[in-house]
Amino acid sequence: MSTITAILMPSADGTLHLPLPAAWRHQSIRVKAELEPVTDAAAQEARQLIVTPKAGSLKGFRMSADFDEPLEDFKEYVE
Repeated sequence: MSTITAILMPSADGTLHLPLPAAWRHQSIRVKAELEPVTDAAAQEARQLIVTPKAGSLKGFRMSADFDEPLEDFKEYVE
């Protein structure tokens, strides 16, 4: 069993959406919830952790020419 602590912002319709770790996405999950309002400071801190990509944020980003080439570290597994 694992425990997740999250501060969730309700959607416009009043629902909460809980993000799940990738390993949990294809199995049944029991959820135990304890709801408590958080202070404005805690909510602000949670919002700062969310990174929203902005248009142009990858400007100048280039992948190396050999990106798709096999890696030396995995050579023994590929052969």
